[in-house]
Amino acid sequence: MHATENLAEADRLMTICNSCRYCEGLCAVFPAMELRRSFSDGDLNYLANLCHNCGACYVDCQFSPPHEFEVNVPKTLSLVRAESYQAYAWPVAASVLFSRNALAVAIISAVSITAFVGGFAAVNDKGALFQAKSGPGSFYALMPHDAMALLFGAVFICAAIALAKGVSSFWRKTEGGETNPKSIWAAMKNAASLRYLDGGGAGCFNEDDRPTDRRKLYHHLTFYGFLLCFASTSVATLYHFLLGREAPYPWWDLPVVLGTAGGFGLLAGAVGLFSAKLKRDKVMRDDSQFGMETAFIAILFLVASSGLLLLFLRDTAAMGLLLAVHLGAVFGFFLTMPYSKFVHGLYRYAALVRYAQERESVTK
Repeated sequence: MHATENLAEADRLMTICNSCRYCEGLCAVFPAMELRRSFSDGDLNYLANLCHNCGACYVDCQFSPPHEFEVNVPKTLSLVRAESYQAYAWPVAASVLFSRNALAVAIISAVSITAFVGGFAAVNDKGALFQAKSGPGSFYALMPHDAMALLFGAVFICAAIALAKGVSSFWRKTEGGETNPKSIWAAMKNAASLRYLDGGGAGCFNEDDRPTDRRKLYHHLTFYGFLLCFASTSVATLYHFLLGREAPYPWWDLPVVLGTAGGFGLLAGAVGLFSAKLKRDKVMRDDSQFGMETAFIAILFLVASSGLLLLFLRDTAAMGLLLAVHLGAVFGFFLTMPYSKFVHGLYRYAALVRYAQERESVTK
């Protein structure tokens, strides 16, 4: 017996696919499936997070609808994947946020932004939000650096703990076993290149039945844009504590260069991912995740756009309000990170590590 109907359906499909094996060269899911004769809930959650949802197996399958077997692996594994986010969330009480994710993200983000704008006005007077300030330290005229670092450091650490707990639970319940440097490195290469997001080389399938690699491009822009923004913040932190240099920094300085490149990457990636989502074949699409995915894309877009506007208008009277909005958006992003689509990247990486381990053990 399986915990949910979607897991039971995934078991049925994997049993059929294990008998056919026509799609074994398309991605990592099918070679991993072939190592099993039965499928526990942990196995199915592992396979679901190993799936990159390119849609190639649905197009190639001789048993896909309207065949009576109704094999639709991309949609079924997408449903199981969404359930796994909720099943492994920490703390358990917070897992309900996944079921109403779009609303939760919208409310938390709106409240965060409002709190920051109102807080700045209360502490500094309303006029402080609309006064032009420039030069090093001008950001901290509105909110002291130590207070900013303490607040954001605390919420980031809490989010990191929740994410680590969730991934640990996923790894344990999918029987990942002990890791080794070789499998970790192999998974890093596969994740960094999105190796399995290409349908075996053709690309991802959309409603026009023409495979493209644009989803891979948009994922790369989003992922590396996020990493560049994180690197920008990290370098700025080192500047402040080690060199005594205060933000904002000159246009040519490393934190600004990294943040600008990352911001544009996030913007292009977010717009591209949303556009690609609308073009996906509805037969393979899990519409139950549409709100979660859209909310995540929206908050990424808000973080990137407010950050870039702050960069371009930081010497004007709009700086105070833009800083408040940007910090509120980042705060909302951190708060919702463990309960948003952000977790799929971590679970997928964990699944890739386990896959690398299995392939290594098979080839020994």
